[in-house]
Amino acid sequence: MSLIKLTIKGISYSQTQSGAYALVLSEMEGTRTLPIIIGAFEAQSIAIALEKEIRPPRPLTHDLFKTFADRFSIIVKQVIIHKLVDGVFYSSLTCERDGVEEVIDTRTSDAIALAVRFQAPIFTYENILDKAGIYLKMDEELTIEEDLESDEIEFSLEEEIEEEGGYSHLSLRELHEQLNEAVADENYELAANIRDEISKRS
Repeated sequence: MSLIKLTIKGISYSQTQSGAYALVLSEMEGTRTLPIIIGAFEAQSIAIALEKEIRPPRPLTHDLFKTFADRFSIIVKQVIIHKLVDGVFYSSLTCERDGVEEVIDTRTSDAIALAVRFQAPIFTYENILDKAGIYLKMDEELTIEEDLESDEIEFSLEEEIEEEGGYSHLSLRELHEQLNEAVADENYELAANIRDEISKRS
C-alpha cells in the first residue's frame, strides 16, 4: 500500500471528550482530514513545538528525547500511522543511526510531537484515511480553518481571564512581561492566551 503524506492542520479543544484535544491532520494532496483525540500534555507539547515564540525554560519530555537523539546521532526520518483498531491509532517512528534504520512503536500523539521537532514527514495508509478520514467541501474547510485559528493552542483559561478582567487594561510591555513570567513558571496555557492577545494588537 502506498503512503499518503499528512500535514498538521491544527489543534482544537475536543467537543466530545472533556480535557482532551483534537489534533487534525490533513492529506497534502486531497481534501480529507484525520482527526485524532490526544491528551492535554501532548497537545501542549505539539503546540509549543509549532510555536516559535514560546520557549519553555526547561525541556519538556519530547525536547529531552530530541536532545538525547541529537547527542547520539539518531535521526527520526518519518512517522507512519499504520493501524486503526477500535478507534485507537497505532504509529511507528523510523529512526536511523550510522546508516542503520530501526522502527519503533509509539503512541500517535508522541510520534507527532517528535515529528514536529525533527521536521520529519508524517504518513498514513489509504485504508486508514478511508476508515477515519473526513471529506471536506471548500466552505466547510474554510469554517474549520477559522475555528482552528481561534481554538488552536487555546487551553481553556476563560475563568482565569474573567477573574482578571481580561487583558484590555494591560499595555504591550506589561503583556510581554506577563508572557515571560508565564513561560518561566511553565504555565504554557496562560502563555498561549497572552501571546494571542499580543498578536491581536500587532
